[in-house]
Amino acid sequence: MAPVASCIDHSETGKVAQRMSLHGVLNVNKPDGWTSHDVVQRIRSGLGIQKVGHAGTLDPHATGVLPVLVGKGTKIAQYLLGWEKEYAAVLQLGQRTDTQDAWGTVLEESSVESLTEDRIRSVFATFQGSIQQVPPMYSAVKIEGQPLYKKARRGETVDRPAKTVVIHDLEIQRLDIPEVAFRVVCSKGTYVRTLCEDIGNLLQVGGHLKWLQRRRVGPIHVDQALEMESLLGGLEFSHLDGAFLGLDQALEGFPAVVVDVDDARKVLHGNAISWDRVVNSGLESSVSPIGGNINIMVRVKQKDGQLLALGRGPIFQTGKGGPVLAIETVFA
Repeated sequence: MAPVASCIDHSETGKVAQRMSLHGVLNVNKPDGWTSHDVVQRIRSGLGIQKVGHAGTLDPHATGVLPVLVGKGTKIAQYLLGWEKEYAAVLQLGQRTDTQDAWGTVLEESSVESLTEDRIRSVFATFQGSIQQVPPMYSAVKIEGQPLYKKARRGETVDRPAKTVVIHDLEIQRLDIPEVAFRVVCSKGTYVRTLCEDIGNLLQVGGHLKWLQRRRVGPIHVDQALEMESLLGGLEFSHLDGAFLGLDQALEGFPAVVVDVDDARKVLHGNAISWDRVVNSGLESSVSPIGGNINIMVRVKQKDGQLLALGRGPIFQTGKGGPVLAIETVFA
């Protein structure tokens, strides 16, 4: 990866943002005990970057990959939330807690003497594929406009509709009853602590999440993540291989189209352009209107490769001529 910025001089913190010119996604290893908001705040203040956000909240006691959005990267959060997640976790059997993890109050304890390895493996296997999950009370899911955790802190419990999530891969890595260490690859919106409780309930002994690390979010892996200490202590931003994704790289899951100079000006003003002009300018045949794909998300680029925007097309507007490429997010 080409250098993205010069070395940070912390004696001139106020000028850091100007020299860095980072626009994209930082791969940060969130420490235990930090909220995702804590990480954002420390990066914002420690590096002097005003525009900082994150994609995909981690619980305070979870560690691992937190995609931190910097600069124009804050514009793409909604497009990254669909990234597949991979976790390493430890399930503690025999105890159920109010938070579904080890940091809550124990509500019920059960003997695990009757559990066998075969029974545990059999139950784990039933959670592969599409499953239904009820969001935990201690979560940021909003019911009637208020996060559930605020209601939970007041001792309230409300009905929550179950939602469909997908467990792509679920693998037991160590089984030492009452602990089960496992790896899970899952879709967005999956609560690993709820998965732990549901497995414990099906085994009729209860269970909770004892430890959690997010190993991967989309293409971002924890082995290449930046530690907060090094990030805030003088890290050289000229060596960020694997720890930083530029906007174009972060969005490479979307097909790219190329526009000419005149259409580039329109794109930068958020104006729709003719889909026919886009197709003739380099849209891959596999996603052309001929292939029957309608209303797909695409990266809009100049001929020199610069990313201009994200758009959707072909969009057919009744009574307004042919299909167009509508611009959703401009990166000017």
